[in-house]
Amino acid sequence: MSVFSARVVRAQQQEADAALSAQANTAYDAKDWTKSAAFYEKLTQAHPEIPRLWFRLGTSLQELGQLDRALATYQKALAAGAPSLYAEYSIATVYGQKKEFDKAFQHLEKALQAGYNKPEQLSTDPYLASLHSDARFAKLLDQANRNLKPCAYTAENRQFDFWLGEWDVQTTNGAAPAGQSKIERILADCVVLENWQSNGNPYSGKSYNIYNSALKRWEQFWVDNVGGNIFFYGGLKDGVMDYWTDELPQPDGTKLKRHLQFFSLGPDKVRQFSQGSTDGGKTWTVEYDFIFYTQKVILFFSLSPMEAHPQQRSMDI
Repeated sequence: MSVFSARVVRAQQQEADAALSAQANTAYDAKDWTKSAAFYEKLTQAHPEIPRLWFRLGTSLQELGQLDRALATYQKALAAGAPSLYAEYSIATVYGQKKEFDKAFQHLEKALQAGYNKPEQLSTDPYLASLHSDARFAKLLDQANRNLKPCAYTAENRQFDFWLGEWDVQTTNGAAPAGQSKIERILADCVVLENWQSNGNPYSGKSYNIYNSALKRWEQFWVDNVGGNIFFYGGLKDGVMDYWTDELPQPDGTKLKRHLQFFSLGPDKVRQFSQGSTDGGKTWTVEYDFIFYTQKVILFFSLSPMEAHPQQRSMDI
């Protein structure tokens, strides 16, 4: 066969595979499990190296009630490289259907160890409903929540929660209000985000605060709408969030070191106090001294994303 003929044959095969894949995908999305199984059976024979094909064939067979074949097919998906958190979970659901509960728990544990993090799916999956009364299930559900939001369960990551809320901010000397600030948790509760807006001028900014577990310290990166940025680092000391900067060169040739502190003054009140030094920390000058008064307290502890972020109307699973 000539090189040209070989290329034509490959092109024709690729075209046929694409058409079959489209048919399989349509049947799968329509939950036409008989057709889906037939199409994916052909595709796995043609491309046994693709884990997604095995996985979809396993799902189709499972929904058709062919549980032993489904188990064998999910194992082939694993062998081909399917992510174990998905494949092990699906294997567990088959064992749930087969009423082999110990095996179901074994494979759920494997899925969770691999990082499975869908507690809502776990708690509502009909194939696992018979496991709910077993004490082991509550532990697995808790682990799924921890996998979904690991920072929410780490004490160090919660040290700055006293700053969460929506605040009116005033100077300690009682002058005109300085601004408003909304402090919220984002990125699975790992980051404390500050949203600042000054009163009487367009100045605004944000700070991203996170606990650095490798360096065992808190870090803040401030950015604003005039191109400014400041990096702070520190930690909670005697109930005070204590931030520092390095000595940073200034336009006038001096080097400025900042010391930024946050004091919890009760459930609805926080003091933010900033000082600067241009002599290596020998003397300090007050830059600003703010009091945050709560507008609306954001729930600090919750069990669901909807509770943690009440402004949201819906959530994707």
